[in-house]
Amino acid sequence: MTKATLKELEAAQEIVYRHMKPTPELYWPLLSERAGCEVWVKHENHTPIGAFKVRGGLVYLEDFAKRRNGAPGIVSATRGNHGQSLAYACGRAGVPLTILIPHGNNPEKNASMRALGADLVEFGSDFQEAREHAGELAEDQGLHMIGPFHPLLMRGVGTYSLEFLRACGDLDTVYVPIGMGSGICGMISARDALGLKTRIVGVVAENAPSYALSFDQEKPVSTNSADTIADGLACRVPDPAALEIILAGADRVVQVSESEIRDAIRAYFVDTHNVAEGASAAALAGLLKEKAALRGWKAGLVHSGGNVDAELLKSVLA
Repeated sequence: MTKATLKELEAAQEIVYRHMKPTPELYWPLLSERAGCEVWVKHENHTPIGAFKVRGGLVYLEDFAKRRNGAPGIVSATRGNHGQSLAYACGRAGVPLTILIPHGNNPEKNASMRALGADLVEFGSDFQEAREHAGELAEDQGLHMIGPFHPLLMRGVGTYSLEFLRACGDLDTVYVPIGMGSGICGMISARDALGLKTRIVGVVAENAPSYALSFDQEKPVSTNSADTIADGLACRVPDPAALEIILAGADRVVQVSESEIRDAIRAYFVDTHNVAEGASAAALAGLLKEKAALRGWKAGLVHSGGNVDAELLKSVLA
């Protein structure tokens, strides 16, 4: 798969900006003091659904409306933010949406998807099982299936990277969480489209290391489980198209532990008074893990979302 071009990213921006304003990129002194370098944060927790994914859903639904081809609705699978994105976009387009979620999914993300109009179906023990069942429902009911990675989703979410890198084009390194890959692939696309030299570092959970293993072995490597508090990173089967872009454009992929993710959730709250979900905090955890090598540099963080489970946040802050 090819990266998104500047023309494609700017066209996606036009769609996104009909529904939301650009999110802020902010310098945080306390966070910079903690990291030992100048830290700028792209606040995708300030979108209408509290996460970056909304951009991809809006761009995808704009295209879907033109080529619906008689499909009665859309089906997809999620751990939360992808589903909220589609629910937000489908609600505005008047398209019925069925979302598959694994048992035990974040109850607050579930409530948000229902409030946005999605029909939720619980199936399986993890995202991969829910995703496979979504494909079966698509075939049985004639629904249009949307996977977690697609060129249109990448272009949509890539608009936050275009905003970030145009505002902070002198970043030495930017840390991006990797779930299924749309965010980091959008960042690589924007970096290359703008002709910048910023190093892009992907971050995954040690308990869901498929993209780190795949990056090291330069081929898709699946895992048997993805049991992490960072539900947005809970991938065990990487997308080959996303991996191709990551291999060509990322500097490295860092793994962080569950305790490091929890510490980063706490650090975001203490230093910036922003709430971060596990996937978002993982990017900060990756930066802090490598802080010794970043002294004196200007680093960027993608705050990909603030939709943390209240009970998890309570336990972390306690």
